Amino acid sequence: MLPAAGIRPGDDWLTMRILLVEDDRLLGDGLQAGLTQAGYAVDWLRDGEAAVAALSTESFAAVVLDLGLPKRDGLSVLQWLRGRHDATPVLILSARDQLQDKVRGLDLGADDYVLKPCDLDEVTARLRALVRRAHGRPEPMLALGEIELNPAARTVMRAGQAVDLTAREFDLLHLLLQNANRVLTRRSLEEQLYTWSDTVDSNALEVHIHHLRRKLGNDLIRTVRGVGYMASTAASPS
Repeated sequence: MLPAAGIRPGDDWLTMRILLVEDDRLLGDGLQAGLTQAGYAVDWLRDGEAAVAALSTESFAAVVLDLGLPKRDGLSVLQWLRGRHDATPVLILSARDQLQDKVRGLDLGADDYVLKPCDLDEVTARLRALVRRAHGRPEPMLALGEIELNPAARTVMRAGQAVDLTAREFDLLHLLLQNANRVLTRRSLEEQLYTWSDTVDSNALEVHIHHLRRKLGNDLIRTVRGVGYMASTAASPS
């Protein structure tokens, strides 16, 4: 797995993975299902020590962090994360509604603070904004050549015409367009598209690439032999 070095503008790849740290099983189950439906690969942990272990060895697009966690509370996890200069966006999700709780969380390095009970649409919108800002991409739309992708609506247009993609094809295209003109390795793509619990066929990525080329044109996604894939409108080297 890749080290959790944090997200910085200019990194060579972006992630779709979210780490959800929430000990309430009912809320955690609902958030995991909702965020998965919104297009994220969600890994769900239920205590602070497990969160620290995961963040020590893995990279995530963002962390959704409860404060009242067993073993290690959320503020301690946040302090540890920022103490190692990890800039991964953190959205605190807490029932603590006192002003001093919000101020402390934000001062310790949280990027946003949402009160429980929360609306799932608001949480997903805030996550999209956090990840965009973390990568220096304030615009919501992604475009390359005649392809336009809307992350919020989960729609893709080719030369003004809607293109029907499966959820996994959309997520893969999203990653490639976020990193246009950068080569993404097969390993990094798989690690950001799938969670710990997913079973992945050995040729799954190649199948999705094949389907995207069939639907969007063969020139959009280049294979860089021995390395990985890249979305680019530039002509392939002869």
